[in-house]
Amino acid sequence: MQTGKVWLVGAGPGDIGLFTLKGQKVLKQAEVVVYDSLVGDGVLAMIPDTARTIDVGKRAGNHTMPQEQINQVLLEEAKKGYRVVRLKGGDPFLFGRGGEELELLSDENIPYEVVPGVTSPMAVPAYNGIPVTHRDYCSSMHIITGHKRAGEEYNINFRALVETQGTLVFLMGVTALPDICRNLMEAGMDASMPAAILQKGTTAGQKRIVATVSTLEAEVKRQGIETPAIIVVGKVCELSDRFAWYEKLPLAGRKILVTRPRDLISKMAEKLRVQGAEVLELPAITTSAIEENDRLRDSLRRLHEYQWIAFTSPTGVRVFFEEMEKCSVDIRKMAGIKIAAIGEGTKKELKNHGLFADLVPEINDGKALGEQMARICEKDANLLIPRAAIGNQEIIQALSGRQDLRVDDVATYDTAYTQQMVVDETGKFMKQEIDCAVFTSASTVRGFVESTPGLDYTKVTAACIGKQTKAAADSYGMRTYMAEKATIDSVVELVIKMYDTRG
Repeated sequence: MQTGKVWLVGAGPGDIGLFTLKGQKVLKQAEVVVYDSLVGDGVLAMIPDTARTIDVGKRAGNHTMPQEQINQVLLEEAKKGYRVVRLKGGDPFLFGRGGEELELLSDENIPYEVVPGVTSPMAVPAYNGIPVTHRDYCSSMHIITGHKRAGEEYNINFRALVETQGTLVFLMGVTALPDICRNLMEAGMDASMPAAILQKGTTAGQKRIVATVSTLEAEVKRQGIETPAIIVVGKVCELSDRFAWYEKLPLAGRKILVTRPRDLISKMAEKLRVQGAEVLELPAITTSAIEENDRLRDSLRRLHEYQWIAFTSPTGVRVFFEEMEKCSVDIRKMAGIKIAAIGEGTKKELKNHGLFADLVPEINDGKALGEQMARICEKDANLLIPRAAIGNQEIIQALSGRQDLRVDDVATYDTAYTQQMVVDETGKFMKQEIDCAVFTSASTVRGFVESTPGLDYTKVTAACIGKQTKAAADSYGMRTYMAEKATIDSVVELVIKMYDTRG
């Protein structure tokens, strides 16, 4: 059996936008993923369905699996011939014990690579408006582990740290905050030196408390703090209010679930992230073209007989043209055929094939499209509707009033509901860790319900793209809101309005 390979991959501090391009590429090719609890939900959602996952749950004071056992798991999985990704929060080599994991692999001649990650001592202060160096304040920064064994003293030269007059960043030091501040002051640090504790930086849970070395402990007791968090000590901390930028974004502090078909890249998620949201992007449905689709092939052979083709989804467009290519049907066979489309996404997918829709209803549903086509279609027209096998009958019912029309309703792809095995969506909604879910079709609502068994849907706030989507969410008791228009931009505007606290 051929030996596998191990990649030590830094997942960054939480914001999926800070996960490196190389890290994403390696993760997509993984067969086994060994991950810890500091990896952001957005990154976990990127783990391919085909990969086997192993949760080692490392966090200060709470280890699901001892480090020695983790090392052994990496070795054993690689020996079986797998591509193994060891996914670590932050950077693998900065207090991530990556070196220890490589020692055993090196001794056993297992191939490995290291993919560095954006590390929290740099990223988290930056997201809180704290430059770790500044020419007018300091010329160095120092990263220290705040973790120590219970009952033991720090093996740190605090006097040397104080004498550097640089920015000090302590990781894993929340429980030891009183000891850290006391040791710094005993080593000669001015009690009025600015200091900050930064919670869950780069995520929706981001929070900062800025005080001084002598008062930070009391402020933490008063305001409360959650882990993971880092401690920053230095004059640069006083710049945080002036340079803060993240919390000024409209959706800062909001965690939003975006559902989508697995094979579609979500423009919605990207637009929400630009507005400051932490977006958990999870596929609710998967689509697959119907194999050996004789009905579709017959329709393609008779394309010249149709006056209209109506597309109801981007997937429907994609599958249709893929089948045209397989059947060697020239695009010129569509000459003279008018095209109708539901929604901006479908319209855009048609443009990717060099086609512009003749009809796009203002209301994003089959009923509206069917009613408009029934009004404008020429007498005795032949219509082709290539769409999902589980598509609703509204468009067909709307067309049924025209007895002279011949409608070929052809199923071109199947839809299946998927369940995310790594991220516990149900638990996060029950704990109110997710502010709202965004739905772009009724099928994604149903897919979400299939993937969250046992969830009380009255706890789910839903932002919906149109009437059909809202009706599907309403049927499960969700608190629903609907966009003014059936576009991605309109849904984003809706979500911003839902959480606008300025007015």
